[in-house]
Amino acid sequence: MAKPSTENDDAVQEFLPAESTEAPTGDASGLMPVVAIVGRPNVGKSTLFNRLAGQRRAIVADEAGTTRDRVIMPVEGITRRFFLVDTGGIAIDSDEPLWGKVFEQVQAALTDADVIIFLTDAIAGLQPADAEIADSIRRIGTPIITVVNKNEGERRRFATTEFFSLGLGDPMSISAIKGEGIDDLLNAIEDLLPPGGDEKMDTNVLRLAIVGRPNVGKSSLLNNITGEERAIVHDVPGTTRDSLDSWVSYEGQPLMLIDTAGIRKRGHIEPGPEKFSALRSIQAIERCNVAILVIDAEEIATAQDIHVAGYVLESYHSMVVAINKWDLAKEYGLNADEVVKDVRKRLHWAPYVPIHFISALTGEGVPALLKTAQELYAEQATQVKDTELNIALMEALAKHPPPSKGRRHLRLLRGEQKHIHPLTFTIYVNNPEMVHFSYQRYLMNTIRTTFHIRRVPVRLEFRKGLRKKST
Repeated sequence: MAKPSTENDDAVQEFLPAESTEAPTGDASGLMPVVAIVGRPNVGKSTLFNRLAGQRRAIVADEAGTTRDRVIMPVEGITRRFFLVDTGGIAIDSDEPLWGKVFEQVQAALTDADVIIFLTDAIAGLQPADAEIADSIRRIGTPIITVVNKNEGERRRFATTEFFSLGLGDPMSISAIKGEGIDDLLNAIEDLLPPGGDEKMDTNVLRLAIVGRPNVGKSSLLNNITGEERAIVHDVPGTTRDSLDSWVSYEGQPLMLIDTAGIRKRGHIEPGPEKFSALRSIQAIERCNVAILVIDAEEIATAQDIHVAGYVLESYHSMVVAINKWDLAKEYGLNADEVVKDVRKRLHWAPYVPIHFISALTGEGVPALLKTAQELYAEQATQVKDTELNIALMEALAKHPPPSKGRRHLRLLRGEQKHIHPLTFTIYVNNPEMVHFSYQRYLMNTIRTTFHIRRVPVRLEFRKGLRKKST
């Protein structure tokens, strides 16, 4: 790679840190364990989710049943990372048997969970519904932590004792709203998590996830690539509930294909098993390094398509858009240029994403699609030397100094590449809070232009740090 030029070599050397001998640490994603929060409505599940996640991501309200869709996000615990899943409250209808009405949903939600947090309410006390839910989740065989929430006062702490009768071990007392007992809960969670899951995955294999909303042809594309019917194909939306891994060889290179259940937009997920099948799709996105977003040519770039694209790009994984059923383009009255323009408009926040037209049924365009996926995978493996990165940053600083705030000035100290798959760069500054989003975008564009990163996402982190001294 050509070294960026500079007009002042002395200034460059002063700015540069000692060259790091460590290569980027590789894939930053892994198949993390899953922790699910379940319980009756209005026991504080979303409040606990927000507390553990460290930010307000779930809607919290006094009205029972506020959470109507699951919320999933990776959480940094004390020593481990894991997926945390918030679920809607399990309402027991006395006129309906638990197994007929509720257990199917409970089982679907918890099948992938490595640890279950069974949340109860100290104010309401032990309810008959708690006992029924406890009996159901006990049969799954997953480790369970019984947690008694809303236990702020000393008198309420005595309410914990009645939950021993559930037979799920010692109940833990917490106050999700005040943060009391949260560290103890995190320790208990991490003690029960299975080993592994934090290790870095092999970056020598392209892991390609096929994602999209239901019934757009994802399984048909998988079958076309593998050359056999490995996935069930049916006209009924939502046929695929589990993610499927298929190993194939493409142009002499191993390729792992991950088919996924369709992801619907929040609020459009039906109750029952489909409600939680999106978890498997999100896990598949976390496991891949390139995703193919399949879009139906008959319904171009719907809100649900953009929602799925957001899942992929929030994970900083590369994505290629595949407009499927293009063999029917004339029948639909479609023009390729107009379709590209429409997709680009809807994905304006990711203008670099490649777009292909394919037919999963006939195989048209599939080889070109896979070639692009391989190119994105290779581009994600771009490795930039610290020296070259810091020269580029210094030149960017010289051309456009960051804006100051009164007497306070932002200083860029040094930069380094942290990861490939996804590409991650860390820039150390004197005060990360002073980095305006427009200047972040400027530095991002500088890195992209200098190191020819054209079609894959780049993660830029700003951290407070000190300049490394040359040795």
